Amino acid sequence: MPPAQQIAAAVAPAPEALREGATVLGYGRDGRLTTLRRGTNDLICLADQPGDDRFHVACYHRSLEPFMARGRELQAQGKERDEVQATRLREIESGALRMPDRPAALYSLTGPAGSFDPATGKIEGAAPLYVVYTPYATAESTGLQTEATRGAPWLMNPGTPWAHIMIVP
Repeated sequence: MPPAQQIAAAVAPAPEALREGATVLGYGRDGRLTTLRRGTNDLICLADQPGDDRFHVACYHRSLEPFMARGRELQAQGKERDEVQATRLREIESGALRMPDRPAALYSLTGPAGSFDPATGKIEGAAPLYVVYTPYATAESTGLQTEATRGAPWLMNPGTPWAHIMIVP
């Protein structure tokens, strides 16, 4: 997909006021992740990965990039989800991998492959998800439940460096 179309899809989950200034990571002709556009604000948006079985784009605060980039790197090495999490936890605990020291937002859209129409730039059938990373937060420290609830905030992975508040509209 041409860079302009990747950029249009990648920034879609972000608040409108942040889209134009976001850095956008997408995929070159060789399928490798590359910077399609350098931004002027603190948001990084990730284009849909070509060739997989779903449409998924996400934008997140730049303070999350070391964590996100390390996850992509480990997945590219063929590591499974549990091993990725265990490796990142070891690296966070050792100080080799930094997590944000304050809350950081992530916005995403996920749907079936083909949710984005490159000809029109429209996205249909993709569900939004809003996330606020709050490292080491717990139900007790936030007053949030830890069970998934549509339409209400809840805390996922409580007590971990990647604890985050999920909001599924």
